[in-house]
Amino acid sequence: MRKRAAVLCGAAVVVAGTVTALPADASTAHPTATTVQPAKLTWKKCATTNYPTLQCSSVQVPLDHANPHGKQITLALSRVPHTAKTYHGPLLVNPGGPGGSGLTLAGFVASSLPKAVASQYDVIGFDPRGVGRSTPALDCKPGYFNPVRPDSVPSTPALEKANLARVKAYTAACGKKYANLLPYIDTVSAVRDMDSIRAALGARKINYFGYSYGTYLGAVYAKLYPERVRRLVLDSIVDPTGVWYDDNLGQDYAFNDRQQALMAWIAKYDSMYKLGTDPAKIEAKWYAMRAALARKPADGKVGASELEDTFIPGGYYNGYWPYLAEAFAAYVNDKNADPLVEAYENYAAIDASGDNGYSVYTSVQCRDASWPRDWNQWRRDNWAAYDKAPFMVWNNAWYNAPCAFWPTKTKEPVNIANGKLPPVLLFQATNDAATPYEGGATVHQMLAGSSLVVEEGGGNHGITLSGNACLDKYLSTYLSDGKVPRGGREVDAVCQKTPDPKPLTSAKSATSTAHGSTLHGLLGFRG
Repeated sequence: MRKRAAVLCGAAVVVAGTVTALPADASTAHPTATTVQPAKLTWKKCATTNYPTLQCSSVQVPLDHANPHGKQITLALSRVPHTAKTYHGPLLVNPGGPGGSGLTLAGFVASSLPKAVASQYDVIGFDPRGVGRSTPALDCKPGYFNPVRPDSVPSTPALEKANLARVKAYTAACGKKYANLLPYIDTVSAVRDMDSIRAALGARKINYFGYSYGTYLGAVYAKLYPERVRRLVLDSIVDPTGVWYDDNLGQDYAFNDRQQALMAWIAKYDSMYKLGTDPAKIEAKWYAMRAALARKPADGKVGASELEDTFIPGGYYNGYWPYLAEAFAAYVNDKNADPLVEAYENYAAIDASGDNGYSVYTSVQCRDASWPRDWNQWRRDNWAAYDKAPFMVWNNAWYNAPCAFWPTKTKEPVNIANGKLPPVLLFQATNDAATPYEGGATVHQMLAGSSLVVEEGGGNHGITLSGNACLDKYLSTYLSDGKVPRGGREVDAVCQKTPDPKPLTSAKSATSTAHGSTLHGLLGFRG
């Protein structure tokens, strides 16, 4: 968990493998391995103000790919079509989760890449099975995260009992409502869907660009269909050897580090926040605030668990730090909880879309791999982590606890090791909390011939197309020309981190509606 990337300078950029400007396989249809050929897609305009060329469609796929003539489900698709004469085929994009919608991400990626690059691709977004506009869409227990929840830290038997009761009720609701669907909500089924999308697009091969959990999704696709991968970009990389119980425990230490980084940032700007210059003492004030909210939730909405929910996004993206710091300072210094409640509503409150995302998140993670079924193991492991890194441990534990009681049988994780791929480009920040650095290093070793680009000192999750010109240059070069950097065994290229944010100006406040970058809003949290 503590391993960090070595800084390597002077990485050379070379063309790894032969890539033509107009590949014969970019758009030529050919028979697929599935029995049922998807119908040709019909695209309709679904433009938005930000993405005026966005188009939408849908495709039917088997619920059970082993029974292609059985029950069908529908996947929602989006597209920004290519406009250049040079065409590299479809570029499928995924924001992670599991449970994240990718429809808007297609518009974001197409508009964020240099026009000369984006215009060479059909950028394809999709809602994976169970998600968003795909049907059926899951919602196991609407309002499951409504405030105020029990304190996440089970410091008394009563609190542990209350949290367990919530989790078991949620699991029972999922099992009762979706008994016929849950066996088919998993990563491998989603990968089979992706290949159905490929076939419906009439492409022999796809290009793929995934963030967070989307890196695992892409790596599994590449394992099952290596001959159908043309270019593959993985940003903020899941450790495939820890799917999923160990990965979630690993997050706890990294998020604690990021919370302490926030405390140090606040200390740096004591003239603004007046919370002190000692990060440890500021952190103590945060935990005192947590204890006070556990006793008396702010506005009947923000208790101890909701406070954690509000600050966890700061571990994903430091652009939220100024807003969180102002809310923290207002509560401590002015006894004013309004900015804190506003921050909760902006960053943590769960709507119907969030209920859907969480339903798919649990369904996929609990089905993908074996989880401990003995709650005593969860108790031991999480208390051990809490002793060293208390910030998010129990909040994260209850978020994933349905998997201890999940009604479906579990599958085995996919070994994504692969020596059959063209050059693959990997991006990883050294201090990423959601997908710690080890994930990028591990996948770099498992995907032969891959190149790893590191953001040294960066702590954000989702680092390309987020304001770092150095990272984006490597991304654009690869998508345009197929060139990857080659600089060493462990790391192929290093970019310096995007600078930390500054405090808000007097013209802004913690209730501002301008909350961080568009990308991090699309990626969401927990993915």
